[in-house]
Amino acid sequence: QVHLVESGGGLVQPGGSLRLSCAASGSGIRIYGMGWYRQAPGKERDWVATITRGGSPNYADSVKGRFTISRDNGDNAKNTVYLQMSSLKPEDTAVYYCKANIRTGWSTRSDDYWGQGTQVTVSS
Repeated sequence: QVHLVESGGGLVQPGGSLRLSCAASGSGIRIYGMGWYRQAPGKERDWVATITRGGSPNYADSVKGRFTISRDNGDNAKNTVYLQMSSLKPEDTAVYYCKANIRTGWSTRSDDYWGQGTQVTVSS
């Protein structure tokens, strides 16, 4: 069984910073790429950033230079991905979801698993 638990959302003023965390865990799993997505009210879920198992990051243009994604591989049973957000703008307001690509047990394929989401509100 796979668990993704997010934390770190909240209310912040424009120009401020927040750090999101997402811990992916389970027995007999192997975790590959991890990433962050966000969904603002009335809009589709958008990609924010991803990071490979080896630590190579990629960012959406809208957050490049302001957000930093990182991960702690820990052990095979638990990996944690972080999103350090700086110079936050009101348009960054959204529910942020983490996603992890995970292979379980003896399966020959991997699947995407999602966290429960955490609200980030940027407002004065």
